[in-house]
Amino acid sequence: MEVALHHWLVSSAAIRADILALLGFGLAAAAMVHALLNKREVGAAISWIGLVWLSPILGTVLYALFGINRVSRRARQLSARPSLQADEAPSHASPVRPPFASLDHAVRQITRLPIRAGNAVQVLRNGDEAYPAMLAAIGAAERSVALSSYIFRDDIVGGAFFDALLAAQAQGAEVRVLIDGIGSGYFSHRIYRRLVRAGVPVGLFMHSALPWRMPFLNLRTHKKLLVVDGTTAFAGGINIADENRVALQPPDPVRDTHFRITGPVVEQLTMAFASDWAFVMGEELDGNRWYPAIASAGESLARVVTSGPDADIEKIELVMLQAMICAQRSIRLVTPYFLPNEVLASVLSLAAVRGLSVDVIIPRASNHRLVDWATRAHVDPLLASGVRIWLNEPPFDHSKMLVVDDAWSFVGSANWDMRSFRLNFELNVEIYDVSLAEQLSQSMQHKMTARLTQADLSQRSILIRLRDAGARLLLPYL
Repeated sequence: MEVALHHWLVSSAAIRADILALLGFGLAAAAMVHALLNKREVGAAISWIGLVWLSPILGTVLYALFGINRVSRRARQLSARPSLQADEAPSHASPVRPPFASLDHAVRQITRLPIRAGNAVQVLRNGDEAYPAMLAAIGAAERSVALSSYIFRDDIVGGAFFDALLAAQAQGAEVRVLIDGIGSGYFSHRIYRRLVRAGVPVGLFMHSALPWRMPFLNLRTHKKLLVVDGTTAFAGGINIADENRVALQPPDPVRDTHFRITGPVVEQLTMAFASDWAFVMGEELDGNRWYPAIASAGESLARVVTSGPDADIEKIELVMLQAMICAQRSIRLVTPYFLPNEVLASVLSLAAVRGLSVDVIIPRASNHRLVDWATRAHVDPLLASGVRIWLNEPPFDHSKMLVVDDAWSFVGSANWDMRSFRLNFELNVEIYDVSLAEQLSQSMQHKMTARLTQADLSQRSILIRLRDAGARLLLPYL
């Protein structure tokens, strides 16, 4: 009896092992076919295929969670709706003149949006300048308020915005709020729950534990956007949190740069928010409350550029590449995280090789130590080609700005890393305005006090180099 039972257990275990082997083979084969047909980057396809065959069941689960882009199909469906279509390119001649006429033409082809004349752009430093202006705009709202933020904390600053949004709604304005489901706390969304209880229409962006609905960890909306009455907008890098009130000396201060924008380009900013709102909540925003007639407000030419792992994939990256290719004298940028891919790094290097002044400003120490390690392992070829990398002294600076030839500026939410270029939903604004570009360039010059050199990198110990090189392997996801 014992012998028979033993044989039965052995044969049952063998059958289960065969079933698991067949299941693993089938899952790995299916994941491999999907990766071959859908992964645009050869390296990413090879990595995922290797993982699913190395560990068929676990690898396939990871691929289902993180490797499949479920955003594109829904984005294409939404973009087909008339109210969400981009503006048609204007039939009249572009107001942009050489040497930037070719850049304007390229960006119009990339974004399918025209350049808008008659805008005014005001620079706001840190939350100390940005928050009072934003709260005042919300307080004066008559028709609508659209707010999107990656981080929206339930602290003193967050409470002030909460009160202002409730007051605007009570005064008759339509209010819509989008909060990222990861940036504002994966498990705890206190400000979201407060807004829901108060009856304010609010959505959590891509927050679901169901992998067949959305990949819930890797894709985020990183946009920071406020549009009031369809005529006044605020965009840039500032989240909503006490840490941005630098003048109040919070424990971990974060410097940043934001922009107040008025003029016809605000319509494109409203369109960007409306597209995200329809994506998350299924509601289309239309009518004069959201799209009023907008008068000229200044002399700046401007256009909105959005990007994300959907119909807008790589658009911000492509605009940056085109601008740097068109550069004739100088390229100057500041970013909190600097991990460009090989193409961007090569264009920066080639610009320095052909004699342009190329300056990259990064924090001496950011708020993500792993990124700092990876950056040190990533920039040696740039330094060798003549690109100057400057270390911005604390407190941590979260600003994101690119200025070309002291005439063209590109500002917004996108960092110089693969997460911003390929995974996050981002929003930038390109601006043709010499005075603004010179103002931003001068502010960058004040940050250029200490250079990172090849000698600094060579002085690292072998253990530090190994640590940094290991961190660099995570480049696509940092």
